[in-house]
Amino acid sequence: MKKIIIPVDFSKHSEYALETGAVIAKKYDAELIVMHMLELSESIFSSSSSERNEETAFMLMVTNKRFEEFLDKPYLEGLTVTPMIKHHKVLKEVSQVSGEEKADLIVIGSRGHNDHDGIFTGSNTEKVVRYSETPVFVVKSKPSDMDYDNVVLGCDFTEKSITAVKNALSVLSELSKKVTLLHVNLPNLSFLSTDEINEKVSNFLTVAGLEDADLNIDFTADHAVEDGILNYARRTAADAVSIITHGRTGLSNFFGGSISEDLVNHSRLPVITFKL
Repeated sequence: MKKIIIPVDFSKHSEYALETGAVIAKKYDAELIVMHMLELSESIFSSSSSERNEETAFMLMVTNKRFEEFLDKPYLEGLTVTPMIKHHKVLKEVSQVSGEEKADLIVIGSRGHNDHDGIFTGSNTEKVVRYSETPVFVVKSKPSDMDYDNVVLGCDFTEKSITAVKNALSVLSELSKKVTLLHVNLPNLSFLSTDEINEKVSNFLTVAGLEDADLNIDFTADHAVEDGILNYARRTAADAVSIITHGRTGLSNFFGGSISEDLVNHSRLPVITFKL
């Protein structure tokens, strides 16, 4: 892991993401790219060139000052930190910058849908997840324990998810001591017997070339996938949960619903998403 992008709006949730990113960066000697999107007013685009330049220059001066204060943190000492200012509040720019920089991870703070203070409310975080080809680490609170010894990865064990699952296992194995691939058994048409689940998992591992891998695999039953993942994480004292997303066509629809959306907004634990 060489580069980590942290989009910030100078809020406390951005500080949570910054501290999380710093701990990961120290572990892997990675560079932190701290990115702020300058919120230009709509009126500036209809103003004269001189007025536009004056307002932009003023906002850049203010933002640079806030950046200096925001990055004055003891936990950043010894790290390579690169501030970056983008001139528009277009959240898909996070994904574009991530691709240009060949980043390994995006760490972002999120407040959920009920708090609309700042940029990174739940709905906007979903947009970052939707556009990003890079794994996204969504932080919901101040990190108290950064070891992440136990991570639960929701998995449907279908062939089309093989590449994403392998990528997820590669990244998560660097962050965590234990990763559990979890199948959530649902009622009605989605229900599978124990024998059917075992056969599905066995076929998945064979096709993926993982039959000899030392993997933790478990099953649980619940009324919805997101509930199954979160309840299992609670019972097993997990440190984070993870999910595969479908990106621009909708979040994690291969599970039959907007599961990443629900996890990002409802989980108190960090959520790590990977593109299918």
